[in-house]
Amino acid sequence: MPRVVPLNVLQQSGGLRSGSADAPKEKCGVVGVWGLPAPASLVYMALYAQQHRGQESAGIAVTNGDDIESHLGMGLVPDVFSKPDLDRLNWFGTTGAIGHNRYSTSGGSLHCNTQPLVEQTVDGSVALAHNGNLVNAAALRQKFAEKGHLFHTTSDTEVVIHLLASPEQRKTPDPLAATLRRLQGAFSLVLLFPDRIEAARDPWGWRPLVLGEIEREGKAYPAVASETVALDVMGARFIREIEPGEIVTLSNEGVTSRRFAEPAPRLARCIFEHVYFASPASTVFGQNVQRAREQMGEVLASEAPVDADMVMPMPDSGRSAANGYAYISGLPYREAIIPNRYVGRTFIKPTQHEREAAVRLKLNVVREIVEGKRVVVVDDSIVRGTTTKLKMMQIREAGAKEIHLRISSPPIRHPCYFGVDFASKDQLIANGRTVEEIRKFLGVDSLHFLSLEGLLSVAHHSPEDYCTGCFSGDYRVDIEHPTTEEIVSREQASMF
Repeated sequence: MPRVVPLNVLQQSGGLRSGSADAPKEKCGVVGVWGLPAPASLVYMALYAQQHRGQESAGIAVTNGDDIESHLGMGLVPDVFSKPDLDRLNWFGTTGAIGHNRYSTSGGSLHCNTQPLVEQTVDGSVALAHNGNLVNAAALRQKFAEKGHLFHTTSDTEVVIHLLASPEQRKTPDPLAATLRRLQGAFSLVLLFPDRIEAARDPWGWRPLVLGEIEREGKAYPAVASETVALDVMGARFIREIEPGEIVTLSNEGVTSRRFAEPAPRLARCIFEHVYFASPASTVFGQNVQRAREQMGEVLASEAPVDADMVMPMPDSGRSAANGYAYISGLPYREAIIPNRYVGRTFIKPTQHEREAAVRLKLNVVREIVEGKRVVVVDDSIVRGTTTKLKMMQIREAGAKEIHLRISSPPIRHPCYFGVDFASKDQLIANGRTVEEIRKFLGVDSLHFLSLEGLLSVAHHSPEDYCTGCFSGDYRVDIEHPTTEEIVSREQASMF
């Protein structure tokens, strides 16, 4: 495997800092539809269905075949878009639309970083929505800055538009393909031009991107989205995944496909999509998320049985695995932690203070269920440990006799450089700590994490084709090589 070296990550100021997690990294949702009347309304529904992928900002861009208009804002989808906003977008954008949900680390929680980004280039208007993280964005941005380019955001995504509009790319037969070969890292991109939508996925397949088809009055209209749940809400039929290294074009001529690169010899599907991020109703990387999480709980029960009175989930993300644990263990399943539905997911709050406040608001323990009981609490993961420690204290205060914590993923010991909001190493509770040390910190009677082998045993594809960097430190990309083009070349294939 290529050795891991420090990443150059762009700071908000535009400078470089090695290995920092404070710079913008997105883990988002994208969607696009072409040819249907009132496309903005469909995209709005799809963004609503993908709200779990990002709660900080949302945006929709539309085209009438000549120009592009957009509406962007901070907050949840229903807060960003009013009916007059959608009416205006539907009136203007009669040809196609794309949309974006976003969250970031604290350095990127800014209005200027809302997407889709809309820019005017010498070739006309373009809008761009991005899910992932480009690890060579800082180097590319610095080169453009040295040439006098101005940047309007602190996001890594903006370098894609600068590349696409550069003379070097424009003189190639396929400027978009040439641009994508200059990128390194994780990207599922949806670009809106006046005459088409282009959707592309990086050669490693880090992030999901799917193609669907909406049937209306005997005609078929194409759609793309991060997750199949977005296709479902639009009434679209799932066709297939967009393949790693592929560009799919949606236009009045239909759907066409071309490659900008061959798939990497070893893919890097993000296993954390199944652990936490994706909707249980979605099929991601060819596997239903709900069933995958149940199977994680089943394996966890086999790895770490315990004599207890009941199994209870940490809602909502621990529910599927808790069902699996209860099924294998034979212990009764009880819902003893009641969520406040009006508080968002704590993991994607931009600051630690906001996360802690949200924990107290979000979850309440039912004393009548846990008092005097030996409880198995199942959750999907532990990142910083703030939420978990507070909730274990609340369960203990509610009278639980014993607390046995079971986590349906391995310990997260390493940052993610490819689009998940994992903190820097010193903020990860599992970094440099043994399981016993974590157990004492959390104040539970026993603690077990699902083994990496156990996690990969439920995956539908070869274990070699998943990224487990946050668990293992085994990052798929050798970042000494600055571009996708170099990494996926046949001469470099032996690196993987």
